[in-house]
Amino acid sequence: MNIFVETISPDEIGRAAATGFADGVVFSDAAYAGAQSPEGRDLLASVATDFGIPMCVEVEAISGADMYREARELARISDHIIVQLPLVEDAIAPMHKLSLEGIRVGATFVFNGAQAVLAAKAGASMVRISLHDLDTQGRTSADAVTEIRSLLEASDCECDVMVASPATAAQFTECISAGAQIVSIRPQILHSLLLHPLTDRGVDRFLSGVARRPRMRD
Repeated sequence: MNIFVETISPDEIGRAAATGFADGVVFSDAAYAGAQSPEGRDLLASVATDFGIPMCVEVEAISGADMYREARELARISDHIIVQLPLVEDAIAPMHKLSLEGIRVGATFVFNGAQAVLAAKAGASMVRISLHDLDTQGRTSADAVTEIRSLLEASDCECDVMVASPATAAQFTECISAGAQIVSIRPQILHSLLLHPLTDRGVDRFLSGVARRPRMRD
């Protein structure tokens, strides 16, 4: 299982990487707006050079031709970039063409097994599931991940399942248990997973025990 941090901050990426918590990066929609500028491209190139980890970056275009063009421009910045295309009809042809050219492609807006299989057949090496959108429809994330993993395996499709933005430790755990290979998560939520109601109690008990130990004489 891999963790991709959802951030555009090199400092946050660096902190996560230093602890082994950054197997990749997901650049948010807000970050992508900058990715089309010279400064944004420089940022992507810098992150790729400094950390050498996969970087998921979404295209902004809505037409097939523009998606293909933007995806190629992003891929030229670094081999570490995984171009994210929405799973809509206009994206299928460019998704397939890009994969044939050796450009790694991920599909967003995937919510069920049928969509995941079609995305994989079109050439996506990764499908990204928005947990927030599933929640608004009343479907549990674990059920969706289980269905998608099952159909991908039954179809003999090599495609990773990424779940996006778990908000709680329970949701994080459920998605991994259901078989998600990648979890993308905000640094703040990632840090909160380290905390537990019993942690402070355990630390206090440890410190109290240390204080009661007899001191060693010189």
